[in-house]
Amino acid sequence: MTVFAAVQQGDTVLASVEARRACRNSSGMAPTTAGVANGFVQGNLAILPEKLAGAFHRFCQLNPKPCPIIGMSDVGDPRIPSLGLDLDIRTDVPRYRVWRDGEVADEPTDIMNYWRDDLVTFVLGCSYSFEEALLEDGLPIRHIERNLRVPMYRTNIACSPSGPFAGPMVVSMRPFKPADAIRAVQITSRFPSVHGAPVHLGHPHAIGIKDIAKPDYGDPVPVADDEIPVFWACGVTPQSVIASAKLPFAITHSPGLMLVTDLKNKALAVL
Repeated sequence: MTVFAAVQQGDTVLASVEARRACRNSSGMAPTTAGVANGFVQGNLAILPEKLAGAFHRFCQLNPKPCPIIGMSDVGDPRIPSLGLDLDIRTDVPRYRVWRDGEVADEPTDIMNYWRDDLVTFVLGCSYSFEEALLEDGLPIRHIERNLRVPMYRTNIACSPSGPFAGPMVVSMRPFKPADAIRAVQITSRFPSVHGAPVHLGHPHAIGIKDIAKPDYGDPVPVADDEIPVFWACGVTPQSVIASAKLPFAITHSPGLMLVTDLKNKALAVL
């Protein structure tokens, strides 16, 4: 796995800064940012025209499990200093998705050509943050072990609507043995700003997932006979909603390839 390490150049450069610089240079891109710049918060993106920002902000307030806001830009400003002083949202994500009329029109490595003065950026918490705590407790994370993107699924769990934003919740899945699943619930409950406790355990069909081996986003991972799938609300939910609403224009990250911020994962724990 590609992991960006902090380097020494007079002053120590944060691993998170190195990760963003690699994105700007289109170098060192891993198939997933899971495990990149360990210890630093990663975020999902939703970039929308100002006229839709109010309705989306309300959507996030109504649906805090899949859409916990950890950062937001001023209108037309590609920078979010609270998440990183040098951060430029136009270049600092490994891959983006440009949406037109609810369809993915492009997946560029920067959005300089798509940036507009009326855009507002929302950064939403990511489950990669609580994975650090799971690993520290000795719990295995299958997609990290295999250098894959976490599997994500559209469900039959309806989000509370706001304006044009309505649709199903997306969940991410990690398989655990039952005892480890209980521990995972306890650990992730401490991180409400990055999705918190799971929304479902076992029985994928009960939340509308027909085939656990065929995720809607990310990569499939095996679930052993002595394991159960554990599902967390996922920050890819806005992409499902954007598709359902057929928005004329929006920008998101490509699933599994997140924005790395300078916030520390440990700072998000409530206990």
